Amino acid sequence: MIKIEITPRVFHFKQPATTSRGAYTERKSWMVTITDTQTKRQGVGECAPLPDLSCDAIAEYHSILSAACQHIEQTGTINRQMLLPYPSMLFGLETAMAHLQAGSYALFNTPFSRGEAPIVINGLVWMGSFDEMMVRIEEKLSQGFHCVKLKIGAIDFDSELEMIKSIRKRFSYHDLELRVDANGGFCFDDALYKLELLSQYSIHSIEQPIRQRQWANMAELCRESPLPIALDEELIGINIPDMKRQVLNIIKPAYIVLKPSLHGGMSGTREWVAIARSMGIGSWITSALESNVGLNAVAQLAADIYMSGNDRRTHAIMPQGLGTGQLYTDNIPMPLQLKGEQLWFNTDNTTI
Repeated sequence: MIKIEITPRVFHFKQPATTSRGAYTERKSWMVTITDTQTKRQGVGECAPLPDLSCDAIAEYHSILSAACQHIEQTGTINRQMLLPYPSMLFGLETAMAHLQAGSYALFNTPFSRGEAPIVINGLVWMGSFDEMMVRIEEKLSQGFHCVKLKIGAIDFDSELEMIKSIRKRFSYHDLELRVDANGGFCFDDALYKLELLSQYSIHSIEQPIRQRQWANMAELCRESPLPIALDEELIGINIPDMKRQVLNIIKPAYIVLKPSLHGGMSGTREWVAIARSMGIGSWITSALESNVGLNAVAQLAADIYMSGNDRRTHAIMPQGLGTGQLYTDNIPMPLQLKGEQLWFNTDNTTI
């Protein structure tokens, strides 16, 4: 018999996390704990919608999550079809079920979960003033990161370009991979001009240059841009496989960037990756400002998708976006250890 407890939890940022949509100072999550009353085993997951971004950041969130939990208590299974419009709930419940079944936070059997190999991550530099961002970049470089992702759009574009230029004067693209994320902050009318300017500095890719739901405009940018474009927000709310194929076939991006709590949970993320691979589109996975509970689940999933299989070397994956474990003053302990740009799973204590 299964019982589920829902516990609301508020996490507090050490410093505001600023994007082109505004700044986050705290984050509300709903922690779900599934208990098998016979074995006494438990599984914990995090349901954490992002305000102003998640398609399921809604007032009736708790009541819908409660109904989904009641279904699991009655049937022992997750009603994925019912939860497709609520990806953060699906992700949290999938995490809790995987934890329950695995008996530890090593959710899947991978080189990462066995402690044999790390996941290389990108260093994330939040928006801020020119001076603030330069200080943050210096910190990431001194910590040994070889891939840095810059959130852009908070200051004027010329200043951001000057910042990128100063980085490239010190580090060539052989030494440092630069990714930028506009979070839809460009206007279509001058987006191509900005992409052309950015391309002078050997940028790996840009995420979501213009706001989502402009498929024709985004497709044009992907055709004309000298800079590879990655879709992120564009994928939110698209849950049917045929629709996933349609949007990728129309826009034809170079990459997709997947956040399980935004893009269909674990199962939906796997679906996106499989469809993208069939179309020759690259991908990587990032967290979405979850606490360490969600971050561990995202890391475990990324390792299972990209590290598994006899045809893949354990280190032969792109840097993933998993550098959010130190954002909060009141995070939850997890067997994750960050060493420079490498995220390790500490197998000495997998049942914290």
